[in-house]
Amino acid sequence: MHCVTLESTYGVPTASVHTHVFERAVRMVAFAKGMPRQRFVFVPQPVMGKSPAELRAYADGIDPVTDRPVMTEVIDALTKPLTDEDTKRVSFERSTPRFVEPDSEDALQQRFLDNNWTDKLPIVLPTRERVDAMLHGTSREPDEVVGRMRPTNHREAWEFTVEKVAVNAVMAGARPEYLPVILAMAASGVTARPSTTSSSAAMAVVNGPIRGEIGMNWGTGALGPYNHANATIGRAYSLLSQNGQGGSEPGKTYLGSMGNAYGYSSVTFAEHEERSPWEPFHVQQGFKREDSVVSLFSGVRGTAYTLGVRERYWRQHVQNLLRGIDPHGGKPTFVLDPITARLFMERGGFDTAAKFLDWACEIATLPAGVFWDYQLVQNYTLPPALNGVEPYATWLKAKDDEMTPMWRRKDFQVLVVGGETNGYWRIFGGGYSKSVSVDDWR
Repeated sequence: MHCVTLESTYGVPTASVHTHVFERAVRMVAFAKGMPRQRFVFVPQPVMGKSPAELRAYADGIDPVTDRPVMTEVIDALTKPLTDEDTKRVSFERSTPRFVEPDSEDALQQRFLDNNWTDKLPIVLPTRERVDAMLHGTSREPDEVVGRMRPTNHREAWEFTVEKVAVNAVMAGARPEYLPVILAMAASGVTARPSTTSSSAAMAVVNGPIRGEIGMNWGTGALGPYNHANATIGRAYSLLSQNGQGGSEPGKTYLGSMGNAYGYSSVTFAEHEERSPWEPFHVQQGFKREDSVVSLFSGVRGTAYTLGVRERYWRQHVQNLLRGIDPHGGKPTFVLDPITARLFMERGGFDTAAKFLDWACEIATLPAGVFWDYQLVQNYTLPPALNGVEPYATWLKAKDDEMTPMWRRKDFQVLVVGGETNGYWRIFGGGYSKSVSVDDWR
């Protein structure tokens, strides 16, 4: 993206160097930015774990995409004058068809598959009648713009309407009464299909009266596959993110190295407000208890879990679990069965969620040398630390054996859900993004 700016705005030739597995992705970004003929140079993947000698061999070797010497490609990119064609801005059609031609159900299912409009599971075909029925779930007009989404900050954001969200809700098998929740998710601008090599997914938590009105599950099995509202709302969020942001295709607009099964339903559930010892999550975020709200979390990659809160070493147990999460790759969100939440309150005297999270932040520490040795910390936390950004600049001053925080206090969240069949609990490595009113979309 920076190279596009240098070339198109300032006329400065650049040699944009990438590893070869990102060829399709970087060309698509350049195309989206209006400069499809940007000059690229490619070296082999991976670079991680390679010695300086091996990396030098890449530079002295052959571009695996063009079969020309890497340094020849670099020199040509930097020295050959830019032509008018090189700097010409282009435009392209961003819309998708509103209707497809009538066909058999099997043929239409295949067409949706072939066009990457699905998550590769069978869908409910979004006929005109089904979409109209879905639209009865909201008072908003079908052509009203709901929001915009994009898979990364380096791609263009696509705009979508209420009708387009309804189409994806139908495809997911949702019911009209679920639509206000799905529209609120769509309005957040938080994508459930991020294009990151770390294979992150999303999580969605519903609070307030809407939970009971549409039959969501916040008890036994709430995070599992057994509730229609939970499952289809989550799938609708995933599908609308995929289609609302212009697609999600491995190698082009989705680059998750391993992928993430959480992406199918985006870990969607309701909070068990009635059995929680603390204020509901949406109240913690400034909403009223009687408001219906959906809260979205990003960067969900994995979990650490255990059973109960022991009498003697429970503090150390929590600390061990926190240390099992990457300090940059996953912000800690505690997901506690009501049994566990009450045990934490009793053991530690945490009569508010804020006190519990204050304590969790306090014990989430690592030796500074270990902290700064994490790859993602070096990639994303070290640069702002070197530029004086706090609190990272202060953390960087610690000696290797001094304890340093793993996260900032605002990175910690807690949710209460479960049927109290046992005191299991987990920590999701995923950070809070935004809460959106569901009532606004009724």
